[in-house]
Amino acid sequence: MSPDIRNTTLAFRRKGRFAVIIPVFNHAQAVADVIRESLKLDFPVFVVDDGSTDSSYDKIIEINGIHPLHHKKNRGKGAAIMTGFAEAVKIADWAITIDADGQHHPPDALNLLAAIPENERPIIVGRREGMIDRDVPWTSRFGRRFSNFWVWTSGGPGMTDSQSGFRIYPLPEAMNLNVIARRYQFEVEILVKAHWKKIHVIEAPVRVTYAMRSGRISHFHPLIDFVRNNNTFARLIVQRLFIPHRIRSKR
Repeated sequence: MSPDIRNTTLAFRRKGRFAVIIPVFNHAQAVADVIRESLKLDFPVFVVDDGSTDSSYDKIIEINGIHPLHHKKNRGKGAAIMTGFAEAVKIADWAITIDADGQHHPPDALNLLAAIPENERPIIVGRREGMIDRDVPWTSRFGRRFSNFWVWTSGGPGMTDSQSGFRIYPLPEAMNLNVIARRYQFEVEILVKAHWKKIHVIEAPVRVTYAMRSGRISHFHPLIDFVRNNNTFARLIVQRLFIPHRIRSKR
């Protein structure tokens, strides 16, 4: 581990205990590198295999020093994150989520840690820089704008990157937001419901790699997930319109 990273992470420990959660589904090509880079943060690392059908789980269990978790069947990214939360909360106050596809740079977690205000317990979201580059798929650019608008319309925070999976969540608060979605929509619904409960959502810059040479694999399906997104946002908007805020904030 770099001495600089070690010294920096030690300095952040005054904010509480941290753990890394990496949800995985068929990311055999990238997951080992993501895990090894995450281990350099010197926090416990929970890797949740969400029913992968490739060799992802075999690669995960070959790596020492991690907490491997496994779903027998694919249940969705949100379900994998919740499984990670349930284990991480036993030893940590905060969970750092990092995608397994190689788009994130785990050392950038230091930017997220630095964004946590003293004596506050917000959600920190990694605002991906360079999302207008030609290597970024149009589905990601459109999806981010679409999601940002509907998160705000649903009564959530105004954001520039509501779809980023590189985040820090306060535990156990994030587990108690009554989030229903268990696939990609989990990550937008939790932002809305956090805002309803007056949990601040703060963005901090992180790098992103989308170049084809990275071998990145995404399991986002534009049509299917567009429909799922619409259903999630419709449910949230109906709740916002017809359930008074004082009741929503207590549910």
